[in-house]
Amino acid sequence: MSINSAVAQNIKNIREQKKLTLDAAASATGVSRSMLAQIEKGDANPTISVLWKIANGYKVSFTSLIEQAPEAATVLPADAVQPIIEGDGKYINYPSFGFDEQRGFETYRIVIAPGGSLQAEPHLSGTEEYITVFSGKVEIVAADQTFALNKGDSIRFLADVSHSYRNTGSDEAQLSMLLYYAK
Repeated sequence: MSINSAVAQNIKNIREQKKLTLDAAASATGVSRSMLAQIEKGDANPTISVLWKIANGYKVSFTSLIEQAPEAATVLPADAVQPIIEGDGKYINYPSFGFDEQRGFETYRIVIAPGGSLQAEPHLSGTEEYITVFSGKVEIVAADQTFALNKGDSIRFLADVSHSYRNTGSDEAQLSMLLYYAK
């Protein structure tokens, strides 16, 4: 979606949420009714000053007028992910979806070769990890507790303590990891 399309859609949606007619919106913003109508249709390319007038008149942030709505779906091809490699290549972290303040979490795909491990530092207070093992055998230590997980097993634990992951099997281990950050 282009920036002009996003602006048109956002301005119209905000006006409708505020239950303003075009005439009432023009009165509130100081932007003519015809100009607002053209902007909402995507026929006009408003200047920054016009956008500020609209933002101030609608009592919303400037960025709420220009930000693009998230796509309904996002495909992340495996070859587009830059892996983070640890432990001589025996622990590979593939960041999938990075932290998003609105969602409060981030996701990873983890591959641990036989004998591979990682000692992780504590995350922010209240952070939780959700892990599912898709192949192999893994040992996770968190808060001085040891958990043995096999293919198909899942675990949730507080990750604001020192914790570790270790492949205890003879095959590669593949995991999904979600880090949830408490507010």
